Amino acid sequence: MSKPMITEVTPPKRELKRVGAHSHIRGLGLDENGKPKFAADGMVGQLEAREAAGIVVKMIREGKMAGRGVLLVGPPGTGKTAIAIGIAKELGEDTPFVAITGSEIYSTELKKTEFLMQAIRKAIGVRFREVREVYEGVVKELKIRFVKHPYNPWVKIPREAVITLETKDDERTLRVGEEVAVQLLQLRVRKGDIIEIDAETGMVRKLGKAGEKRYDIELERYLEKPSGPVRKRKEIVHTVTLHDLDMSAMAQRAAVASLLGLSVEREVPPEIRQQVDKEVMKLVKEGRAELVPGVLFIDDAHMLDIEAFSFLTRAMESELAPILILATNRGIAKIRGTDIESPHGIPLDLLDRLLIIKTRPYTEEEIREILKIRSEEEEIPLTDEALEELTKLGKEKSLRYAIQLMEPARIIAEREGRTKVTADDVKYAAKLFVDVRDSVQYVKQFEEMFLK
Repeated sequence: MSKPMITEVTPPKRELKRVGAHSHIRGLGLDENGKPKFAADGMVGQLEAREAAGIVVKMIREGKMAGRGVLLVGPPGTGKTAIAIGIAKELGEDTPFVAITGSEIYSTELKKTEFLMQAIRKAIGVRFREVREVYEGVVKELKIRFVKHPYNPWVKIPREAVITLETKDDERTLRVGEEVAVQLLQLRVRKGDIIEIDAETGMVRKLGKAGEKRYDIELERYLEKPSGPVRKRKEIVHTVTLHDLDMSAMAQRAAVASLLGLSVEREVPPEIRQQVDKEVMKLVKEGRAELVPGVLFIDDAHMLDIEAFSFLTRAMESELAPILILATNRGIAKIRGTDIESPHGIPLDLLDRLLIIKTRPYTEEEIREILKIRSEEEEIPLTDEALEELTKLGKEKSLRYAIQLMEPARIIAEREGRTKVTADDVKYAAKLFVDVRDSVQYVKQFEEMFLK
């Protein structure tokens, strides 16, 4: 593997952002007694569900979840995915979290059971410790240079970045290549963040933010500013998944097969997995590694069929198994592949093995708080009137619709020369972008004119 480009230069400045739908989630927002706060760690409301999820986390830490899983049930847009991510965050920052949807298993290249097995292996981590050469410090300046995508001129991709890191005793400016620049974007690194960059591999880790906690409700983890030189030797803890190790072993076999003119298998043979498991267990016994059971989150679980449910039931009881979390918004539904109706479209023998957590629609106060958090995360300044208008839309239509309108409203405000989004901007955005109900009304109104 070639070394990433990292060279030291003199400073300039700029900042970039990439925001995901749940990038603000830092945990379940529980106090020291396991009771949920109204708003904490990016979570708002759903107090009963979050408390139940906290109990699940405690059971996992105590090794009492063997043979069990979790099912999150509730209407669309009630925070089921957020709770699953919160569970993973509570288990640890390097806990593997794999999210798939039930429909993804129907692949033309892999069998359903192979797809699920790969997902399970991706959700089981192996933690290694080693001493590495790293650049560590507070981000003082950051500039990322973009170029046009070679196949789509409307899309820009990062080419390189210039970043200045400082500690209490030292300051260095680095020019990093595309691999590192992409990671800086994905981690949403900003000024004031404490990061470390592996000098050999270019792997970036975001450790937290420099400074002291200012409010009771904070999305960031605050740490003391590092001391000593920016470039140092440090014990690094990194986690790879069993699937990564499977693929590494497969690559070696594929190289030999290609030399001999043999066909390369798409699926991982059982003997390779057994070999990997044997090596990992050996390292664990020697104290050189430790297993990290992660979270496999399957959304739209009602889309799985009877074969997939049977496979998951058996997999849950195996020695190497992640924490299985299913989510669905269905009530009584047919189990796919059968004519049998069952609660949530899931077989009863699997439901018996699941701890079921229910979510409920958000209240107006909770919607307002969520919109505040999203506006801060996406850096969209809202006036009080705009926040109230979005809250009203979230209550009358849907929370997702209100969140989706925030960015169009920001662009409308910017076009008019305003730095803050007003209620008029939100109303205009709502006029341009309709919600599902308005779309249905539109289809009914012009039903005869649509093609059938």
